[in-house]
Amino acid sequence: MKRRLPSLRRIVVKVGSGLIAESGRGPDPTRIGRLAADLAAVIARPLEVALVSSGAIAAGTARLGLRVRPRTIPEKQAAAAAGQAALMWHYEQAFLPHGRQVAQVLLTQEDISHRARYLNARNTLLTLLGYGVLPIINENDTVAVEEIKVGDNDNLAALVAYLVEADLLVLLSDTDGLYTGDPNQDPTAERIDTVEAITPEMERLAGARGPLGTGGMVTKLQAAQKAMAAGIPMVIADGRRAGVLDAVLDGEPVGTYFEPRGDRLTARKRWIAFAIAPQGMLEVDAGARRALVEGGKSLLPSGVVKVEGEFSAGDAVGLRDPEGREFARGIVNYDAREVATLRGARTRDIERLLGYRALDEVIHRDDLVIL
Repeated sequence: MKRRLPSLRRIVVKVGSGLIAESGRGPDPTRIGRLAADLAAVIARPLEVALVSSGAIAAGTARLGLRVRPRTIPEKQAAAAAGQAALMWHYEQAFLPHGRQVAQVLLTQEDISHRARYLNARNTLLTLLGYGVLPIINENDTVAVEEIKVGDNDNLAALVAYLVEADLLVLLSDTDGLYTGDPNQDPTAERIDTVEAITPEMERLAGARGPLGTGGMVTKLQAAQKAMAAGIPMVIADGRRAGVLDAVLDGEPVGTYFEPRGDRLTARKRWIAFAIAPQGMLEVDAGARRALVEGGKSLLPSGVVKVEGEFSAGDAVGLRDPEGREFARGIVNYDAREVATLRGARTRDIERLLGYRALDEVIHRDDLVIL
């Protein structure tokens, strides 16, 4: 049976370095040429497409004549700097026969978590798409250090899908989807066609060795969680298969389809939920959790049980239930010291406890996202 995809106007495609580069030899013009032909056919449907592409460090490793992949941050940054130009040159050459222009966009986690920079990046990408240009996006490895790294291009692709309000996210991989086990070791393992919810068992399988190995399926499931919660469907498909993108867009049952949950979050709530790194954690009691999840209420001081981390008013924090599970994120109206002072208190006591009263809510419902 064909899948029922939503009406598609704009998609994000992510491709790993293994699909476009050879180990030790850098970008492969033949592989990139095939990808360009597939993407050009998708754009001609017509659809707007943003491409998240790995491969800069692999290209730089080859260009610098290094025998092994760089290990230290300065070596990786140098390889990325040398490789980004080479990678973009290959993409430009590959899209020329199709009459398509490309543009490079480099992002860090800081660009996404800072609201003004997030909006600037969004406007840049949407303007490029409006001009009919294919944005090719990668993490800015030349400057990124651990504190400002997204960390992998699967999760970056999910963040880009939020940025451009994509209708579909496609992760092209060297595997044809998520399996019920390791197909190399379990002959009964079957490809899962559709995922409605990511279970602990799936996460366990993703962390196993083999084709579902760490850094492969683990980050893809993380990206799927983000996309599904934001109302964006996602597909993991075999990027080595000719015409796989056309098959995905035609609803053919290829790869694994991750079905979105509920209504799409607004752009601001997607930013709160997934683009900002939480600076702290608030534990709330069962009554507060029920009021937030089932009643659509704001978080009041009386529901706060414990405060963890150092954060300021306006920062993002996570909310944890009495069982230790994070179930929501939001923008806090008071700093960590003030929330600790207010925990368990009534709203009428805020001014007495703090000496002033800004707002009744620790987190207002408009700034809260249930995960």
